[in-house]
Amino acid sequence: MSPNQTDRHHFERQIVYARPIFVLLALLAVLEQPPTRGGRRSASFLVAYLIVALLVTQLERLLRKRSWHLPLASDLLALAFFMYISPSTVPVWFPYMFLCYAAGIRWGVELTLPLAGALSLILVLLTAVKGEIHWVRVASWLGLTIGTFAGGAGLAFLGDRNRRFSSQIEFFSRINATMQVDQGLAESLRLFLEELATTFSAGEALLLYRDTDLERIFLWRLKSGESERLVPESMPLARTDGFLLDDMDATICWNSLGGPGSGFGWDRRDGRPIKNLPRLPGPAQQEFKVSSFVTVSFDQGGQPTGRIFLLNGRKPFQKQDLAWLESIAAHVSPALENIFLLRHLRARAIEAERSRIARDLHDGILQTLLSIEIQLDVLRRRLPAAPDQAVSGLASLQQTVRNEGAELRQTVTDLRPLRVQSADLVDLMRGFAERYRNESTVALDLLIDSAQLRAPDRVCREIFQIYREALHNIKKHAKASHVVVKLSQDDSRLVLVVDDNGEGFSFAGRFTGDELDRLRLGPISIKERARTVGGVLTVESNPGHGARLTIEVPLG
Repeated sequence: MSPNQTDRHHFERQIVYARPIFVLLALLAVLEQPPTRGGRRSASFLVAYLIVALLVTQLERLLRKRSWHLPLASDLLALAFFMYISPSTVPVWFPYMFLCYAAGIRWGVELTLPLAGALSLILVLLTAVKGEIHWVRVASWLGLTIGTFAGGAGLAFLGDRNRRFSSQIEFFSRINATMQVDQGLAESLRLFLEELATTFSAGEALLLYRDTDLERIFLWRLKSGESERLVPESMPLARTDGFLLDDMDATICWNSLGGPGSGFGWDRRDGRPIKNLPRLPGPAQQEFKVSSFVTVSFDQGGQPTGRIFLLNGRKPFQKQDLAWLESIAAHVSPALENIFLLRHLRARAIEAERSRIARDLHDGILQTLLSIEIQLDVLRRRLPAAPDQAVSGLASLQQTVRNEGAELRQTVTDLRPLRVQSADLVDLMRGFAERYRNESTVALDLLIDSAQLRAPDRVCREIFQIYREALHNIKKHAKASHVVVKLSQDDSRLVLVVDDNGEGFSFAGRFTGDELDRLRLGPISIKERARTVGGVLTVESNPGHGARLTIEVPLG
């Protein structure tokens, strides 16, 4: 059962359990009256009503998977009959109160208040007719009417609060379902904006995000009824005022933009009304064909970083609409922040990976091709005078091309996506170690404490990538003759250590990944992969004597 279904079921249970309680109170009130024929008839009816109410509690419990509930019309008919047969109106007040409370939950306070007013008037008229209050006592009559109505209205209000609370929880459950990291940023925002446009009956929904690192504004735009994948529009920060408005803390509604317009709003920090409401500039109004809009800010890192817009509502926006949208923005801000941070991390990881590939191609095959070009030019000049040397040189170049082709093929293979599971990690590491020994002059010792690793697949995938990249770097740059790799796991962490006896890095000492970032040192891709799984990277370097990489990934 989903959370929103659970909440609805909870409030329906309140109605089911409240019914026999109020009936029992009415029965006790009847029994307190002097015994009369009408009183006995009322008591018999309430006993039957109580039995039915208790049976309904069991019946609705058995049929809850079908969402069946006793209609309130049945309770209304029972109340009308009880009013007719009861010699006193005092016991009638209890089922009347129950009906107001239950109607507030199911129908809302707007529909329940007229019903409560009509029933309270009928109750007071019956009281007067049955002689319990004299017609001349007008003040008492009015006081009883107002009191009865106030009691029913109060219970209807409580029921309506429960209903609204349930609706809000249901809405937040739907919103949370749209903010799933594994769905990706585009799909999460599409579902979120679609939910907003539907809920507020808006023609369009926009989300604008200011990325200060990239110095750009990203705009996601969804028209009501569309279901295509959203592609953000990128704009320079110079257009900030045009779309994010002058005041990022302003919560604003404009129902009319012509002439002086019609709008309202407040400062979200203290709720004070804003006298001079910010307006969308004319070009923005024309570009989006805005006739009305509401807009609120959302935060990242405790500071406003973007805005949500709902444009062109099918009916005028009210203050409660704006307040509700502000609550939604506050609720989804942490989820939006997580999704944008993940997007930023992925962008940095892609950038680092592209930089690594470019560096490897430049230091590897491009340098080799340049060397081949120079040697071919030398051979071309020597060919007429020394053909034997040219043949020998061509054979050497052919072997060089063959070796570079094999290395390039391995690079392409390493770029393919990996499907690494915890059960396969050890075998994959051993298989790669065997190939590494065959293709390299570096001696490799792979030490694994346990063949049965228990770690999430994404952790295993990144650990294997780090292991493979570290060994490639050692083969290309470290000039090492021996490397030792250790993999161990305990109840709280997974630890990978790569230790070589090569030249080490250009720096000396022991540094964490964050310290290396500040110094702009260390293997960029390995640092990003370690952060992706919440790991801690430590690099120990002793120039001329080797280096050690340690990655500790917490588990659980």
